[in-house]
Parts: sequence; structure tokens; C-alpha cells
Amino acid sequence: MSDALRNRHSAVVLSHADTRKAPVVVAKGYGVVAESIMREARAHGLYVHASADLVKLLMQVDLDRQIPPQLYQAVAEVMAWIHRLEGGVEAEGAR
Repeated sequence: MSDALRNRHSAVVLSHADTRKAPVVVAKGYGVVAESIMREARAHGLYVHASADLVKLLMQVDLDRQIPPQLYQAVAEVMAWIHRLEGGVEAEGAR
């Protein structure tokens, strides 16, 4: 892959539909594709987290594959961030 392509804006979509397994890379792309992914995510009310280093690592994972164990911690931190945004911390505290 050329440096020009590697330095373009990129995006990765993870799905954690099967909570018994690690999240799966369900979409990814550079440039216009990345912009489209983020636009569609926002249009559907999904959260977009900007972490260039994590995206760079996730871009190496094949489509429809689970994330590798080396990325569990980083992805778990993003998932915890989303949980907090959705009010999970306040909702749990109210119980």
C-alpha cells in the first residue's frame, strides 16, 4: 500500500452483535469510503470515535473477522466510552 493511501482519512466499523464473541470488523475504507462510512453512522445515530492509532491497527483486520486479542483492551475502552455517552453510568448509579 502506498504512503499516500495510508495517510488518507480512514474509518472502521465494528459490530458486537454476538456479545459472546469479540467484536467483528464489518466495514472499513479510506478517503471517500471512510467519509461515507462516518456520514452514514452519524445519520443513523451511531457514535463515531476518533482514534487514528486504533483505526490504523483495525484497518489491518480482515472484513468479517473478530478483532485480535491484542486490541481487546483498546476496543473495550471505546465501548466503555460509548456506554458512558449513552448514560450507562448514571443509569447504573440510579439502581
